[in-house]
Amino acid sequence: MNYVPGKPLIEKLPPSVARKLGAAKSNGETVLIQVGTDLDESLNYNPQWVVVTDQQVLVIPESGVDGTQSMAIGDVEDVKVEERVGLGALALTHKAGPEMHVPYSPSLTAVFAEVADGIRQLKDNEPLTLPTELEQTQCEHCGKRLPEKNGVCAACLKKWQTFRRIVGYMAAYPVRLVTTIALTFISALFTLLPPKITEYVIDGVLTTGWDAVAIPFIESTDRLDRLGLLILGLVIIRLLIWGVDVVMAALSRSLGLRAIGDLREDLYRAFQMVPVRFYDRRKVGALTSRMNNDTDRMEVIMTYDFYFVFSNSLLFVGILGFLAWMNWQLTLFVVAPIPLIVLAGTRIWYRIMTFWTQWSGKWGRLSAQLNESIHGIRVVKAFAQEAKESERFDQYNEDLRDVDTRGERAWFVFWTVTNLFMNVGVFFVWYFGGRQILGGELTLGALIAFMSYLWMLYQPLRWFGDFYSYILRAFAGAQRVFEVIDSEPEPYQKPDAVRLPKIEGHLEFESVFFGYDPGKPVLKGVDLEVKAGEMIGLVGKSGAGKSTLINLVCRFYDPDRGRLLVDGVPMTDVNLRDLRSQIGMVHQQPFLFDGTIAENIAYGKPDATFDEVMRAAIAAEAHEFIVKKPDGYDMRVGESGGRLSGGEKQRVSIARAILHNPRILILDEATSSLDTPTEKKIQMAIARLVEGRTTFAIAHRLSTLRSADRLVVMDEGNIAEVGTHRELMDREGIFYRLVKTQQETTLDMFMTAVGIELE
Repeated sequence: MNYVPGKPLIEKLPPSVARKLGAAKSNGETVLIQVGTDLDESLNYNPQWVVVTDQQVLVIPESGVDGTQSMAIGDVEDVKVEERVGLGALALTHKAGPEMHVPYSPSLTAVFAEVADGIRQLKDNEPLTLPTELEQTQCEHCGKRLPEKNGVCAACLKKWQTFRRIVGYMAAYPVRLVTTIALTFISALFTLLPPKITEYVIDGVLTTGWDAVAIPFIESTDRLDRLGLLILGLVIIRLLIWGVDVVMAALSRSLGLRAIGDLREDLYRAFQMVPVRFYDRRKVGALTSRMNNDTDRMEVIMTYDFYFVFSNSLLFVGILGFLAWMNWQLTLFVVAPIPLIVLAGTRIWYRIMTFWTQWSGKWGRLSAQLNESIHGIRVVKAFAQEAKESERFDQYNEDLRDVDTRGERAWFVFWTVTNLFMNVGVFFVWYFGGRQILGGELTLGALIAFMSYLWMLYQPLRWFGDFYSYILRAFAGAQRVFEVIDSEPEPYQKPDAVRLPKIEGHLEFESVFFGYDPGKPVLKGVDLEVKAGEMIGLVGKSGAGKSTLINLVCRFYDPDRGRLLVDGVPMTDVNLRDLRSQIGMVHQQPFLFDGTIAENIAYGKPDATFDEVMRAAIAAEAHEFIVKKPDGYDMRVGESGGRLSGGEKQRVSIARAILHNPRILILDEATSSLDTPTEKKIQMAIARLVEGRTTFAIAHRLSTLRSADRLVVMDEGNIAEVGTHRELMDREGIFYRLVKTQQETTLDMFMTAVGIELE
């Protein structure tokens, strides 16, 4: 970490820059921002530092004697971040002098967006508000680039911590877990016995001098009796191992399936609880890939590999102990390659982990492409772009194949070399063990048992080799899953939140600034008061900030600066469930779930009776078309309401809002793209819906907003005009020009349609 904790825009200066800063600023100046960039004015990789004080902006090169540039805060006319080809730049416009440009690589975009916003606040004499954390594109520990913003660094991933966290889900079922571990221990003990019995069969029955060998639990001196009892013992032990393994496998699978079920529930719950901003930065296909592919890999570990880890670990330790007890000299030849294998495994960890992390990211990108092309299949076919989409998919598929191949190749080389090292020990054991037999120091049965244990020792080692490769893939998936689970959820559980069980609907915007990207504000100092029960029509060109204002009302986002109050209480202090439960929305493109019409209408009030559902449908002018359907209210609407027309979906959406009975209503282009008869019905339904509710209505057809109490005209993030329809027309400002333009366009289209040419 190269910055002060909690102050990401105060980075630690190198000594040369600190000296230049000391010479460039006065004693009374306070440093507010100091961040480094990796490019100089000539676009060479030569670090510079941007230092912002309460009086000036300084650009200080890290190398050279001096070269410091400065611009007084009072002389800054404008500040912005510019996106250029392959880089960005912080641009400061001087009121009278030359501009100042500070280039940087794309990885620093988020940092300099915040720097620009901080300078903008200072030049506008606003209180300086700086972020306490930034989106990370590079690991703050090792500096390596992250696979995605705020992702987990593969090099710094603590693998055993991740493994313990996976096991933690299994620990939620302690009886099954403890029983599985106990059975694993018993199975491992039984597995160690057959080679020892084989030794007694050879030395105590089959070879010369058999009568001098004492066999535990067998007193008979008859060779046939000894042989029969030893073979019977082998059969019993094998049956016991088989029985224990069957029970253990059943318990392990039951335990693993329950644990992965809990994990998927936590992941889905996290998807529901993370803020909307989380989805702004990620594609749907990449997120569904975490639920599908990443959890599938974790399921294999939890369900199948968990007890193998314990059993093979116990076998490895037990066998190694047996070997050392039987013949420590030969054991040295066995264990000699193990340190090399462990060292090689730790060295190759990061490289292979990087491949599997890249694989997860590229699989997510492939899933996103597939998801997008299927959802947009009508557009693809309408423009005959099947070949182009296939080429895009092929490219993503080839990228996935390439990284998969590189990962498998690296693992294959590692494992074949280590496997060779392990087999070398076998040759030494045969040679030196044979010499000990010839010298009378070792029996044939003991050597055969030793070799059996040796092959048993290599079996868990080989399994760990295969498991190590798979667990790297699973860890790469686990880090993506836990990233979502660990994401900061929306503050539904805020302990000191103000409860508002019944909202009146009085809203106040006080100098509200907001931007989806740092340093690029969409709303710029919005001041607006909306009285309870008032209908506000939001008007403006596309991108003016209308939908953004609505997003703040729903608290999908919080203002960057300023306050939004509901009934006199700052919205950030209001209980989020109380707020959202009293807001209703009718969108331009209403979303219906794949259920019945009745279930969709009752979505906001699951305990509603059928009579309530039907009354809401009648009020929304939807009852008439519903009863004409084959199954009426029990008709399934299909995915996204695909079995209903646009007007029908819109009326079901309005019925849903009516039944929900919100105190604050959002109408986002609720009557656009509809035929005239349908629009009239929906207008009648909306007129009933808005009664007694604070309503925000967005419409591009300005004539539909005549019934609004006030119209708010937005322009480039500011409120330009406020008034009734008549007042704004009399003022002949922005709204007047929008109406005239729309009327002229409509008239032009009508004349063209009937074949009359306007002069």
